[in-house]
Amino acid sequence: VIVTYRSRADEAEAAVAEIEAAGGRAAALQLDAGAVATFPAFAAALKNTLEETWQRDRFDYLVNNAGTGLRKMIAETTEEEFDTLMNTHLKGVFFLTQALLPLINDGGRIINISSGLARFAAPGSSAYAMMKGGIEVFTRYLAKELGQRGIAANTVAPGAIATDFNGGHVRDNAEINRMVAGVTALGHAGAADD
Repeated sequence: VIVTYRSRADEAEAAVAEIEAAGGRAAALQLDAGAVATFPAFAAALKNTLEETWQRDRFDYLVNNAGTGLRKMIAETTEEEFDTLMNTHLKGVFFLTQALLPLINDGGRIINISSGLARFAAPGSSAYAMMKGGIEVFTRYLAKELGQRGIAANTVAPGAIATDFNGGHVRDNAEINRMVAGVTALGHAGAADD
């Protein structure tokens, strides 16, 4: 497993240690998923890590799950905030996947993380939801274009999960928790262990 991180190297190294303690092999690489210009260097570092750690030059699974949140109404969203979301959730996913395609084994898998917000409307989530809707379209095209290589592409939309994402909005907001409980089969917000 290769874990990526933008700024929390200590958390990435803790994840690597946990994987290794369970008998796996892992490495951590820094990646700003919204900085397209850095992707060629990241692809080279990834290839070097694959060769040094696993004695191979390709990998099987790509999970595009980097994210940042924004809870603002349309009238309040700035261009800078919109661009940050777009660079991380849409443009970054497209061009990172493109940069890594030569390193993905035929028969591999690409998993893109979306959100239920791409399918229902929640005020204050329009810009974020637009990006996730774009990811779902991108995933369908990936599946069509990469099918000849046996590479499957799928989208996972986990719904409301109680984590520190978006400032802990789901985890720490009682009103959001009640709303989520009322519309999900579980009757509560999801947990990371679910």
